[in-house]
Amino acid sequence: MTTRTAAQRHAEARVSHRARFADCPTNRLLDRIGEKWVALILKELADGPRRYGELARTIAGASQKMLTQTLRRLERDGLLTRTVTPAVPVRVDYALTPLGQSLMPVLQAMTRWAEQNMNQMDAAREEYDAHETQRR
Repeated sequence: MTTRTAAQRHAEARVSHRARFADCPTNRLLDRIGEKWVALILKELADGPRRYGELARTIAGASQKMLTQTLRRLERDGLLTRTVTPAVPVRVDYALTPLGQSLMPVLQAMTRWAEQNMNQMDAAREEYDAHETQRR
C-alpha cells in the first residue's frame, strides 16, 4: 500500500471537487445565465421575437461582436431560435424556444429576490467591510 502525502490527498480532492462542480447542472446553468448580457437578452425576448437591430438598440452596452456571440451561445444551448428572412437588408429574428420560455419564471424569481434583498446585502457588505477595516 502506497502512502500519500497530505499535499497529494489535497490535490486529489481538489481535482475531484472540480469534476463534480463542472458536472453540476445548477452550476452550469448559473455560469450561462450569469454571463454579462444573457439575462438582458432573455428578458427582452420574453415579450416576443425581436429583430437583431432591436436587440442591439435595447442592449446598447453590448458591442455587436459580444451580442452576436452571446446570441449564438444561447441558440446553441437551445434557449432561442434564429430566423433569417431573405430581404434587403436581410432580416434576422430571435425568439425564445419552449426551453427558453421555461427558464423565464426562474429569472423572474431571481429578479424579484434581488429587488427585495439587494439593499440588505449591500448593507451587510458595508458592515462587514467596516468591521474588517477596524480589525486591521
